[in-house]
Amino acid sequence: MEDKKKPAYVVGSKTYTAVAINAAAKAGEWIKSRVGIYKQLDTKTSPQDLVTEVDKGAEIMIRKLIQTHFPDHDFLGEESVEPGAEASAKAVAGYADSDYLWIVDPIDGTTNFVHGNPYFCVSIALAVKGELTVGIIYDPMHDEMFVAEKGKGAYVHGKLMAVSKEAALSDSLMAVGYNPDRSFALPLNMKGIAALATETRSLRTFGSAALQLAYVAAGRLSGYYEVGLNAWDIAAGVLLVTESGGKVTDTKGGTYTLQTRHLAATNGLIHQELLESLSRSEATGL
Repeated sequence: MEDKKKPAYVVGSKTYTAVAINAAAKAGEWIKSRVGIYKQLDTKTSPQDLVTEVDKGAEIMIRKLIQTHFPDHDFLGEESVEPGAEASAKAVAGYADSDYLWIVDPIDGTTNFVHGNPYFCVSIALAVKGELTVGIIYDPMHDEMFVAEKGKGAYVHGKLMAVSKEAALSDSLMAVGYNPDRSFALPLNMKGIAALATETRSLRTFGSAALQLAYVAAGRLSGYYEVGLNAWDIAAGVLLVTESGGKVTDTKGGTYTLQTRHLAATNGLIHQELLESLSRSEATGL
């Protein structure tokens, strides 16, 4: 007789996904233990763009755990790249021909981490020949592991996720971001925020691009928009959204690639309305 309690989706112990889950869980556990007791706080592109020794240590931990299993794979981590949009774009372009590229943000939401605000996460993605294949986001403060595999759906707590059902922008709960790039990204985001504030049911910002994408995938948000992101901020979350039935493009509706920096992610039903709003408010960044 078939066991009806058998989970619908099981991750093998030696798969790419299993290794990513293990790395995210171990790094997340350590990060959680360091909340409120980090020792060194530095800035990168602006006084609002923060980094601690915990970010750097978590990235080293994740790299070692992944490369123990896959020593020949390439690794792109936020803390291994010089700050700034140009350096980020150059780093991603440098791996254009990579067969296996791990894309990692050890702490997405560092400002929250620094302030003890419990909305930050570990983000790990694997791109195979440029195509997102695995996406893991782990929220250690709420012990939520979001998992996506190409063609196999997306899960949280082992349960299949699906995007929300809002069919109109006016009924939507949208997430936005206050980018630390004060010269280019933030002014554009503020234009988008000003427009969406009157066109949606309400706006939210959690201070973590990865977590906001995970929440879109889980149906907790209708969509998310932000200009000025990096591959490591969003790669895992993009796969979560698409595998949950949502839609992800650049802010003008172009196909998402690892080079995409200006993002629109929704349940699909409100996507065109969102793009039109961003275009009218000249908030696309493109």
